[in-house]
Amino acid sequence: MQNSEVSAAEAVDLVRDGAILLDVREQDEWDAGHAPQATHLAMSELNARVDELPRDVQLVCVCHAGGRSSRVADALNQAGWQAINLTGGMRAWQAAGLPVVDADGNPGDAS
Repeated sequence: MQNSEVSAAEAVDLVRDGAILLDVREQDEWDAGHAPQATHLAMSELNARVDELPRDVQLVCVCHAGGRSSRVADALNQAGWQAINLTGGMRAWQAAGLPVVDADGNPGDAS
């Protein structure tokens, strides 16, 4: 089943309206640069921690370029969550001029 995809600008609107931006990259990628409002749950930890995710909120999944997050969104949808993929991942987010911070809250780099 192919999940829906949104652009970085559309993701911003969804998050503003209450969706959760779910960053599924690994810890080192997150530490280097992530969206300030994102929630981190690495793809490698998804099975063990999936119950931490609310079922009644739209999830916008993001990774580096969109591949991993697309697979996570598909898996979440099949398991009963409402998930969509951010096309182009954090590369697209950063290219759109949206904020990226590192683990210390300083300007980060998601490229």
